[in-house]
Order: sequence, then structure tokens, then C-alpha cells
Amino acid sequence: MHKLDTRRTNSYRRNLMILAVISAVAASCVGDPGPAIQLAGKWQVRVMPQEVRAGGRRVTIDEAVTFRVDPAPIVRVRDERYDKLPLFNAQGPEWAKGFRIFGVRNAEITEPGLLDAGSLRVKSGPGNAAAYVLGKDYQLDGKWGQFGRLEGGSIPENGSIWLDYDHGIGRVDSIFVDASGKVTLRKGKPVVSIPVPPEAKAGEKRLANIWVEGRLPALKQDSLYPVIAESYPVPKHEGPPPAAALLPKTWAKLQSGQKVTIIAWGDSVTAGGNTSDDAHRYQHQFLDLLRKRFPKADIQLTTVAWGGRTSDNFLNEPPGSQYNFKEKVLDARADLIVMEFVNDAWMKPEDVRKKYAYLQERFEEVGSEWVILTPHFVKPDWMGKDTPRLNTDPRPYVAGLRQFAWEKKVALADASLRWGHLLQEGIPYPTLLANSINHPDDRGHQLFALSLMELFQ
Repeated sequence: MHKLDTRRTNSYRRNLMILAVISAVAASCVGDPGPAIQLAGKWQVRVMPQEVRAGGRRVTIDEAVTFRVDPAPIVRVRDERYDKLPLFNAQGPEWAKGFRIFGVRNAEITEPGLLDAGSLRVKSGPGNAAAYVLGKDYQLDGKWGQFGRLEGGSIPENGSIWLDYDHGIGRVDSIFVDASGKVTLRKGKPVVSIPVPPEAKAGEKRLANIWVEGRLPALKQDSLYPVIAESYPVPKHEGPPPAAALLPKTWAKLQSGQKVTIIAWGDSVTAGGNTSDDAHRYQHQFLDLLRKRFPKADIQLTTVAWGGRTSDNFLNEPPGSQYNFKEKVLDARADLIVMEFVNDAWMKPEDVRKKYAYLQERFEEVGSEWVILTPHFVKPDWMGKDTPRLNTDPRPYVAGLRQFAWEKKVALADASLRWGHLLQEGIPYPTLLANSINHPDDRGHQLFALSLMELFQ
């Protein structure tokens, strides 16, 4: 591996300090009211008088404006047929105990909280056919919208059943102001998962987003997302970009137009998760950006990914396995290894120091340079929190990655900073989780790609 000279080391440390400052600024913004918006009733919000920039000029909102926000719509499903109902698995993970009810399915599993469990009727036929009995014939996980038959019950193993039920669908609404000072509430499109805010019209400024979750009984503070910053503040580097110091071999080859080999190594996120297609995986978006940045370079990408696994799982696989670390990652002797493991988030900083120092030694042995991607945000309770309003990453693993990268001079693409900044951008980060748990959608993968490109710009 190339050694860092003093000038480049100092440049690297300045860049990491910039990232730390961004994180601190983001944290301080939580108390910043930004465009003033507040709850004014069960289904009402109030935009307070304020000055903003819209349409290229300063605009004054002279008087408070109150809007009624429509509750999320309820969808009523009747006589939905299921050809076969598997047994309920009470011992399964919380998101996979039973068969997924069609109406509340997201990209992979089901969206929690959307099913009105009290409305569910499991029937032997359409219309007014006899209903089966909950707890005797079938069991239901009402939160996750999943059900299954019970041993000894009346539902035949290979027989059809019909369902009646109601479920909600959520959306994200937005409040805009135009150059004349007119304030408007615009509804987003209701969907089961990954709702997208409505587009701004020419000359409008988005003041806030309102996350109207499916079956929400009333708006709450966690529903309001004022727009404090319109975009992520990409660090400005003095002199060469971080890759020149931290990834000198890769940087030199990109500059000279030589062949560059990259391995994207990771878990289910790197495997694609719930992206709409392969082209939207973060590594392919990164590849596209690199090729635009270095049009003469010959860049070749390989993906080595294993869903539901950690980096340790790769290291523990025997020779001959399709996931053996030495054979699939090291022996390729790639110029650059991009590593993403949200499943390593169980680690404490001391685990990171020990386990990742070993990885660094192995990469140096084969002449591969290394970038660590900090992970995206996952569902709040998996991060030890009971609110989605998170602007900084609370996981010790991420703190450990940053400290390790600082001490060992390893390239760090800090995507977690971008996920934390979504709060200042007025975006509820769970709306970027395609499976409602831990798989980012296309927009979430783009945050990874942009974080990686910060090293090269």
C-alpha cells in the first residue's frame, strides 16, 4: 500500500474535521425552528408569520395561515381470495410470522400499522360465508398485517379462503409559499410505502413536509418536518480531493485513464435490497458518477454481497464457498474495495478497532485500497430510539467507524451524515426504507453513491 506523506495526512485530517463540523451543525439545527410551522389541532397545522426566499427574492408571510390536513384514506377490501394459507409461525421474527396480507405489502414484507386488525374477517367463501375463528382456526399479527392457520383448526391445508379487511395508506403533504407570499398546502399521493412529497411548482419554496402515516389517529409532533436546509452541505476541500491521499493508487489510475477494478463488498443492501432495478444499487450509481468524473478511465465493478450476513460471516466461510472472504474478495486483488455492512452495526468501537484492523492488514497484503461506507439509518427501535426525528447517528458502531478511520487513515464515505441531514431537509427518513425496516429505496442508495463521490471531488 502507498504511504501517506505529511501534507496529505494533514489534508485528510482537515477533511475529517470538516465532516465532524457538519455533524455538529446538523445537531444544533434540531432546535432551529426553520420555517415556523406548528400543530394547531387534531388535524390542523399553522404556518406562522415569517420571511423566506421564494422565486429568487425575499417573501414575507404577514399573517399566520392555518390548514386542515386530511387524514390518511382507508381502503376497504372485500372478498380477497387466498388459494392456500400456511401455518402461523409464532416463533418467527416480528416481520415474518405469517402470510402477508396483500393490501399492506411493501417492497419486501408488509408495512406495520396499516391493517385495521379489528376489521379482518377470514371466511370460507365470498360474501356472507361462514367466518373462521381467531385464535382457534387462525392467528393474526395485527401490527404487521400477517396471518396463518392453526393446527387443529377448521381451515383446510390446501383450501381457499377469503378476506374482508380495512387498511390505511400514508402520504407526505407539503406546504409551499410562492413569490407573492401565497401559502399553499398540497397533498402527496397515498401509497402503502415510501411516500414521496409532491413536487414544487416554478417559483415556489417548500416550507415543510407533513408525514401523514396510514391510520394515524391525529397529527403529532413527529408528523411535522420543516425544511431548514434545502440540500446537504458537501464539504469543500482545499487542494486535492481525499482520494488523492487515501486512495492514491486508485486515484492515479483514474487520472491516467488506466483500468481500475472495484469490488462492492457487503450485505443485503449491497446485494440490491429493494432497489427498483440493479442500475439503482449504490455501487452502480457510484460507477456512473465515477465514469462521468473520469471519462477516460476503464472502470470495472464486481459485487460480492450476502444478504442477512456480517463481515465475520464471510471470514468464517470455508474454502470453496461462494462467500469465502479470501477467494471472493482478497484473491481478486481489486484496486479498490468498497465495504458496506449495516449488519455489522452490533459492534462497539472496540470491536471495530479489532476486527477492522485485521481487514486492513489483509487488504494491504494484496495491495487493495479500502473505503468504508457508514450505514444508513434503519427503523428507530433498532437504533435504540422511539422517534424517527434523528439528525445524528446514535449507534456506537458508527462512532467506532469514524474513530477507526481517523486513527488508521482509512477512507470513510460517511453516508450516515447524509441520512441524519434528511431531518433538516424536511424528509422523514423512514419514508426511504422500502421494506420499512432496513432496506433503502433508490433515493437511499443515491445517498451512498454521493457519499462515495465526496472522496473524489
